[in-house]
Amino acid sequence: MARYRVGIDGGGTSCRARIINEQQQVIGEAKSGSANIMLGAELALTSIIEAIESAAQSAGLDSADFAQMDVGCALAGAEHKSSYQAFMATTHPFASLTLNTDGYGACLGAHQGEDGAIMIAGTGSVGLLIKGGNQYVVGGREFPISDQGGGAVMGLRLIQQVLLIQDGIKPHSPLADVVMEHFNQDIDAIVEWSKTALPRDYGQFSPAIFEYAYVNDGLAKSLLMETANDIEMFLCALNNKGADKICLMGSIAERIFDWLSPTAQRWIVAPKGDAMDGALMMAGNEQHNLYE
Repeated sequence: MARYRVGIDGGGTSCRARIINEQQQVIGEAKSGSANIMLGAELALTSIIEAIESAAQSAGLDSADFAQMDVGCALAGAEHKSSYQAFMATTHPFASLTLNTDGYGACLGAHQGEDGAIMIAGTGSVGLLIKGGNQYVVGGREFPISDQGGGAVMGLRLIQQVLLIQDGIKPHSPLADVVMEHFNQDIDAIVEWSKTALPRDYGQFSPAIFEYAYVNDGLAKSLLMETANDIEMFLCALNNKGADKICLMGSIAERIFDWLSPTAQRWIVAPKGDAMDGALMMAGNEQHNLYE
């Protein structure tokens, strides 16, 4: 009977599945809803099964074939031990299930199973090194206490500077005007918004920071340099742990290269694969389980 491997890349927004056959050929891919296990083991498993069902249909397979599938899951929230344990205790229909973090899957895929590191900076940020079968993590403890170099922290700093500008403490900036227009020139609206704003709400301003930095806006340039310094701080930490090949991943990190020092730029390499590639390497190999 045929055997299949499935790679799952699951986060707070979506869950992607990729199925390969015994000839290492990709025979199906699909996408479903959230698979962050900190939001609930059953919710994550439901999204995983939905994604695999859709991918299986395009491959001419169905749920009857699940028992021949080894599934590797690279999931957001897997670093949270109780969430990890709850997910692994959930009954599933597959031949086997392996679980590690989405960052681990991304790093494994980026370096095709070889030692190497990644620096992810999107809305949040985290650095991860795989070396000698072990993984080392820097940052990534979530906004607002961590995630330096990510879009949410960029946006928070921007809002803080905009308020100082409105108080006449800092010099005028066209970028600040963009923010004030967003809030209809109402400082009280910013304060009210801040009471419930999520990381993605702060992160929405990061594209404007890049845009205005490249037209020489002083505020935008200073914010972008601060972000680059934060990312370089993590790059140096990874290098100190033994990383000399680091992939930049995520909407912020992928655009920050020109703002890094020549020393840090020398460590940067292009990724060879993605998190689903890494998850496929995990499938059927319990040594890749984070806590087992």
